[in-house]
Amino acid sequence: MADMPGAVPRQDTAGSRNEGALTGPARFLGVALILSGVLSVLQGITGIARDHLYGVPRHYEYRFDLPAWGWIHLVVGVALLLGGIAVLREVTWGRGAGLVLAAVSLITQFMFIPYYPLWSISVMTLDLVILWALARLAV
Repeated sequence: MADMPGAVPRQDTAGSRNEGALTGPARFLGVALILSGVLSVLQGITGIARDHLYGVPRHYEYRFDLPAWGWIHLVVGVALLLGGIAVLREVTWGRGAGLVLAAVSLITQFMFIPYYPLWSISVMTLDLVILWALARLAV
């Protein structure tokens, strides 16, 4: 049949690449967003429970009570989880939402540094990697 004029040659499907397959960077970013979300959710739960893990600064402009910070981190964490799932499922708005959510997480972690510096700086580093990679992937 391939010898007939105008016939379309048959392609071997064994060596072809799956069109809907998730690329390595997108998979990394989805998992990184989910990880950042889980860390924020844990941070939020700890704050809501008023755990003695966090220090409370005396003079700080963005000083809220600990349960308020807990709810902020919980909401941001759940949003990050949803954004990570959207990136993994290749939803069209997933990358843009991931950029915005990682930026919001970065800002909230920055404002939370006086309460628990090591945790906040670690999550900020993860958020910066996510922001950089999402910005590079979007281009």
